Amino acid sequence: MTTTTIAPRDFGFGEDEAMLRDMARKMLAERLPLERLRTLVAAAPEPIYDKGERAPWDKELWAEIVALGWTGLAVGEAQGGSNVSLVGIAGVIEEVGRHALPSPLIPTLMASLVLRAAGGEVAQQFLERIAGGAAASLAITDDRGSWEPEDAPLTAIEDGGELVLHGAARFVQDAFKADVLIATARIGDALVLCAVETGTAGLSLEADHIHDLTRDQASVHFNGVRVGAASIVSRDAAPVLQAVWPSLLVLVCADLCGSSERLLQSTVAYAKERVQFDRPIGFFQAVKHPLVDAMVEIDRARSLLYHAAAEIDARSGKGEVAARMAKSAASDASAYISDRAIQLHGGIGFTWEYGLHIHFKRNMHNQAFLGDGVHQRKKLAELLIGPLSTSPNLDR
Repeated sequence: MTTTTIAPRDFGFGEDEAMLRDMARKMLAERLPLERLRTLVAAAPEPIYDKGERAPWDKELWAEIVALGWTGLAVGEAQGGSNVSLVGIAGVIEEVGRHALPSPLIPTLMASLVLRAAGGEVAQQFLERIAGGAAASLAITDDRGSWEPEDAPLTAIEDGGELVLHGAARFVQDAFKADVLIATARIGDALVLCAVETGTAGLSLEADHIHDLTRDQASVHFNGVRVGAASIVSRDAAPVLQAVWPSLLVLVCADLCGSSERLLQSTVAYAKERVQFDRPIGFFQAVKHPLVDAMVEIDRARSLLYHAAAEIDARSGKGEVAARMAKSAASDASAYISDRAIQLHGGIGFTWEYGLHIHFKRNMHNQAFLGDGVHQRKKLAELLIGPLSTSPNLDR
C-alpha cells in the first residue's frame, strides 16, 4: 500500500516564514530604496552591460546578507545553514525581486539546492562554504542555450584520478560575483557534477551582452580545467538535476512575482497622483481595468508559486507540474504588468531617471531564464498528455 503526501492548505507558510519574509522586506526597504538602486546600477544612461562591463553591486550589503544567514537558507543545520523550507525561501526571494537586489543570492541558493540534492561528503563541504558566505552559480547550460538537465555544456576526460574539463557553459548567472561554479560535464554516457573554483587554471569568463542592470551574466570557458576527487560532487548527476529542477523554477518565479508586484504598486500610486481632465487618471476605465487585470494575474502567479513550493516541500510527487505552471503564469504576468506599467506612466515611464526600466529589464530576463511561459506549457503538455509525436491526431 502506497501513501501520498499532501501539501498543507496554507502552503506551510507559518509564523516563522512570515517573520523571515518581513525581516527581508524591512531590511531591503531600508538598505536598498529605489533612489539607492538607481544610483547603484543606473547612474549613467547605458541601456545594456556590454562585453567587458560588470553589473555593480553593494558588497557591504552582501556582507549583511551573509551575516543574516541568507546564503545558508537552503543549507542543512549540520553544515552551518538554517534549512528553511522552500516556501520560506520563496518569501525571501519575493522581497529580493521586489527590490531588484543586485547580488549573487539567487544563483547561490540554486547551487545550494543542487548540492543538497546530490548529497555526499563533497557536497557537504561546499555547502559549508556557502553557508559561510561563499557565492556560487550553476554552469549547466550548453551552446544551444538548452535548459534540459541532460544537455551538459562540458566534456570530461579521466586522467590520473582527476577529470579534465573542456567546453563552455553559457548564461551563467552572476558569474563574476561567484567563488564557486557547480558545473555539469559528459563523460561517456554518464553526467558528472563538479564544483570548480572560479580562480582555477584554465577557466575564463566572457561577459555576455545583457540588458538587466541588476546582474551580470557570462559564458564560462573551460580549457583543460582539472578537477580532483575533492571537487567531484556526483558521477550520476542526471537524476539529481531532474529532481531539483522544480525548486530552481520556484526561485525564479518568486523573483518574478516580487518584481511584478513592485511595478503594479508603483503604477497604481502614479494613477492616483497623475491628474488629467481634472481627475486622477486611475478614474478612467482604460487605466483601472488593465491594473485590475494585472493584479489578478500576479495574484494567480503567486498562488501557483506557493502551491509549487508546498508540493516540493511535501515531496508529493506533484512538484514539477506545479512549478512549471507557476513559471508559466509568472512569466506571462510579468510581461503584462511590465508593458502596462510603462504605458500607463506615459512619457515619464520611458525616462532613464524614473527607474521603471530597472524592474522591467529584470522581468524580461527572468521570463526567459529557465524557459519562458511557452516553453513551460510545452513541457506541461508532455508531462500531462505525453509527447506530441505520439498523438494519433497529429497530422489531422
